Amino acid sequence: MVAFEQLHAQNHKITELSNVFLYLVRDRSMCDTDVACDIFFNLTNHVREHMEVVDRDLCGKLLSYPDQSVKNTANRFLSGSTEIKRIFSAYVKQWCSEKRHSLTISDYASFLQDTEQMFALVMDRLQRETEHLYPLIRKLEEKQRQVAA
Repeated sequence: MVAFEQLHAQNHKITELSNVFLYLVRDRSMCDTDVACDIFFNLTNHVREHMEVVDRDLCGKLLSYPDQSVKNTANRFLSGSTEIKRIFSAYVKQWCSEKRHSLTISDYASFLQDTEQMFALVMDRLQRETEHLYPLIRKLEEKQRQVAA
């Protein structure tokens, strides 16, 4: 399994970038800066990478666990992940040009609202991972150590 230090470091980085990006874009004039765009693309890359690691290295392994409640938890997280990825992709497609490495904001009020909602969704997901998924994995790993001993 993935080291929890790595997951917590990813969570911290995503939270930090999200907070800075949200702070910057609350001022319309900051949305068109290279710094805001760099933070945005760095943030989107971190979110995508983190979701893939959690899906593959945590949930993927939990699906093979014999306990049905563990499988159900993995399936719930994977289902949520699929939905977040879909929403996130639509958000990125609407509000940026990856080719030009820029934000494309035609309606600032809608952009700000979508941005706040999108990153609240991401932060909620990170919190659920920290409060539910990571403790479950720690518990299962502890059980495996006790059986092996």
